[in-house]
This record gives sequence, C-alpha cells and structure tokens, in this order.
Amino acid sequence: MLALFQLNKAKRPVKQATAVKEAPLDAYTSCKNCGQLTYIESIKANDYLCPNCGEQYPMGAYERIAWLTDSGTFKETNKKMPVYNPLNFPGYEEKLAGLRETTGNDEAVVTGVAQIRGNECVIAVMDSRFLMGSMGSIVGEKIAQAIILATKKELPLIIFSASGGARMQEGIHSLMQMAKTSSLLKKHHEAGLLYISVLTNPTMGGVTASFASLGDIILAEPNALIGFAGARVIEQTIRQQLPEGFQRAEFQQECGFVDAIVTRPEMRKKIAKLLAWHEEV
Repeated sequence: MLALFQLNKAKRPVKQATAVKEAPLDAYTSCKNCGQLTYIESIKANDYLCPNCGEQYPMGAYERIAWLTDSGTFKETNKKMPVYNPLNFPGYEEKLAGLRETTGNDEAVVTGVAQIRGNECVIAVMDSRFLMGSMGSIVGEKIAQAIILATKKELPLIIFSASGGARMQEGIHSLMQMAKTSSLLKKHHEAGLLYISVLTNPTMGGVTASFASLGDIILAEPNALIGFAGARVIEQTIRQQLPEGFQRAEFQQECGFVDAIVTRPEMRKKIAKLLAWHEEV
C-alpha cells in the first residue's frame, strides 16, 4: 500500500509568468528560503511555490479550491454566517470585519461541494491569512455542517487544515468545536464514507487535536508544521531537549502519524486517485 503513495521524482518544467517591463517593486518578493527576488505572479503560476527553490507560500482558500477542483464545479455552502462574539471580546468584531475586507473570506474556512477529476466530494479549506486560521465557533460550525452534508449525501470529505489552533477570543466556545466536529466525523466514518485530511503549514493546537487527526487517510505538504503545543512550551514542560524537526511532516510520517507527504504539483492527482479507488470499493 505504501508504494501507492511514493512521489513522482521526475522534475517538471517550472511555470513562469511573464513580467511586465518596469513592474512596480511591490510586484516582487524576496524568497524567505533562497533570498532570490522573484516576480509574485511567477510564484502564483507555479502552484504558489518559489520557481527558484520550491519554497511553499500560503494559498488562500479560494485559490486552493480553484487549483484543486474541476473548473466550475465548486458550489459554496454556508457562506454568509453571522459574526459571533460570545465573550464580548474588545475589538474582535472590528478585527473580523477588517479581515473580511482584506482576505475576501467571511471566515477562516471555506466549505462546499465540488468535483475533483469527476469525483464528487465535500470540501473544506482553511485559510491561515484569516486570524491564523484559528478555529472559532463559526469555523467549527461550518466544518460541522460540511461533515453533516457529506454524510447525508454519502460523499467523501476532504479537509485542508491550516491553523494555529483554537481562537482565544472565544475561549471555551472555541474549544467546544473540537468535540462537535470529532463526534460528527465518527458518524461519517460509521456510514462507511471516506475522509481525507490534508495537513498544511501550520496545523497546530485544537485543530490538530480534533478533525485534522481523524482522517481515514492523512496527507501532508512537505515540511508542514504539525503539532499541538509549540516546541518551546513542550521543552519547558518536560524539561528535555526535543529532536530537531520533530513537529515537521517528515518526522510525523516516520512516526506513523502521516500516511504520505505529497507535493502541491502531485496533490490533485493523488486525491483524485484516492477518491476513484474508494468509489470502486
């Protein structure tokens, strides 16, 4: 079975966007890994990877959905949900309004029904640009409704996690989403349906401790940070030096927590194969 997940080592040609002469300076960025000054549109055209060294850049939820799903098949669900501020946290509503304006998202997750190479599925994609993808009550509810829809329609479920964990502005209301989503995933599993969890950078805290870790198949992007508490917190708690890179996807795969590490150029094909295999069973 493991052989099915081996990555294709062959190098593919890098897609380059044509830069306009005398483009403004803000059209370029210095790669955080190789330091090369790179045209931003070239990164976007290359699956949000640096065309020089392959460094991964964050993908917005709608960008990832467009990149993953068949054109024109995505139908969003639960797009307009009310702002929820259960603790009357000062400035929280204003912060959410600002993020909605800058990211184009209503919340830190986008959900809906789509097809991937003709295979219908329910998909939820988290966006780290929106309060670091933190899981508040609305995020938890949108994911819960996506699981319910997948169970009702007897469809596979795919969740792309990108989160710093529970949302501190909502306290215990945020933590309750862990139990809610986990219990609904159990019903989806008991119905004999497939759940593919994809861990991107970062997947931390209460998201890791709930739905992100419950996939029938767990995939991860290369070098994704995956864990519950941060490394410094753990070291201070147990008073031991931790192995280097112990919370990275490669280490997690060695320990059996992740089934396969899949690069972005291979992700769509891998997920489509998994969906097709499950349909045949």
